[in-house]
Amino acid sequence: MMVSTKGRYALRVMIELAGRAGEGWISLKDVAQRQQISEKYLEAIMKSLVKEGLVEGLRGKGGGYQLAVSPQDCTVAAILRAAEGSLTPVACQGMEGMCCPRQDHCATLPVWKGLEELVNQYLDGITLEELVRQATQSGSCNGTDGDHT
Repeated sequence: MMVSTKGRYALRVMIELAGRAGEGWISLKDVAQRQQISEKYLEAIMKSLVKEGLVEGLRGKGGGYQLAVSPQDCTVAAILRAAEGSLTPVACQGMEGMCCPRQDHCATLPVWKGLEELVNQYLDGITLEELVRQATQSGSCNGTDGDHT
């Protein structure tokens, strides 16, 4: 499974919002500057996160974004699913409502199903709270110091 830039940035933004919980509404411009992401691209990411109920937004003066979920209840998998849409490792597995015509005799299908299971178990086991704690300990809570994502 490859995580796109959108997924990596969504994770960084969620870590920042969680690390700044209690500061009130955080402006899109502020997050974009701190994370070195274009505002336009960040808007699309925030839309996905709002749609999935992970973040809430407030328009107008004094508005911005803040977490809509508790960091201990939010997993990396939930964030990546919100941004990416799916964590399936191959396209034929992610065919919504459709079956791959080869699935009944595909020798590789068990490999992809097993990989998806492992990825989901791993990412569902990491909370946003843990990532914020690690970032705080390393001094990179804004997600830019030493972050290669």
